[in-house]
Amino acid sequence: MEGGRSVSDLVTGDAVVLGLRPARLPSRGLAIVIDMVVQWVVFLVASVVLLAATSSLDEAARTAVSIALFVLVLVGVPIAVETLSRGRSLGKLVCGLRVVRDDGGPVRFRHALVRGALGVFELLMTFGTVAIIASLVSARGRRLGDVFAGTLVVRERVPGAARAAYVPPPPPWLVGRFSELDLSAVPDGLWLAVRQYLTRMHQLDPAVGASMAARLADDLVACTGTPAPPGVPAAAYLAAVVHERQQRDARRAFGPGAGGPAAQAPAGAGWAPGPGGGPGPGAGPGAWPGAGGGPVAAGMPVAPVGVPVVPAAVPSAAAGGGDAPPATGFAPPA
Repeated sequence: MEGGRSVSDLVTGDAVVLGLRPARLPSRGLAIVIDMVVQWVVFLVASVVLLAATSSLDEAARTAVSIALFVLVLVGVPIAVETLSRGRSLGKLVCGLRVVRDDGGPVRFRHALVRGALGVFELLMTFGTVAIIASLVSARGRRLGDVFAGTLVVRERVPGAARAAYVPPPPPWLVGRFSELDLSAVPDGLWLAVRQYLTRMHQLDPAVGASMAARLADDLVACTGTPAPPGVPAAAYLAAVVHERQQRDARRAFGPGAGGPAAQAPAGAGWAPGPGGGPGPGAGPGAWPGAGGGPVAAGMPVAPVGVPVVPAAVPSAAAGGGDAPPATGFAPPA
């Protein structure tokens, strides 16, 4: 970090509004109540069934079965539901909430496990008293399980939230170039700063946006230990690395075939010159720039990091008989 500023200070200091909207205590409390009611109903019904099925066992065996059922229904099931639903339990689904990582990404099993384990103490043993106190003390309303798991409960049903949180995809000639990049040392705080810059860069002053992109790119290079490809703008480099991480998360969650490049971009989204050297909001998918301002030809092979990409020639209007696409001023590395 430069000038002694942390990633969080860098983002908020340059007026990039945090896209994640933390859930408030009343909505979180209602979601927990709904979940607990469902869990206790399931536990009581299962207890009655097991009591009838184990009536021939001795007292010690019935006690062991009851403890196992308690752990399974009130601890194991919530962890499994939160993992499989990507952070949505029944109560959170009803209240429009979701559990995400600190950097805005989806939670995985280890996050749900930590939250569930500490939830036994916070929610069950103390009847929610510790969770309420921790949420009131925390600036973002996090209970102890969220603090130790590195997660945050956010609101999903916010007008315009999906558009504000949209991370633009990288230029196609950068997709796949960072498949061998080691991202394990990049902290969640830096990922959050990069994501928030990419979602807000068209709102920034050009000089501020360019300076922020350069600083974030330098921080990312320092964490990965691999320099950025020469000639690639900082904003495009950040978008390509975030896209690579999203691809890896999708493959881990849904299998090797998940997370195609086209799945990242909604209709009508693409790169065009914008403030701060980043994409503007009005470019369509056909405006991807290549050498000389034209689009990169379909089917162009993707080179790994460090290997220059030579875009294929694009027919001109005179040769192809059609209108040439408008120049965007965004050129790939030579």
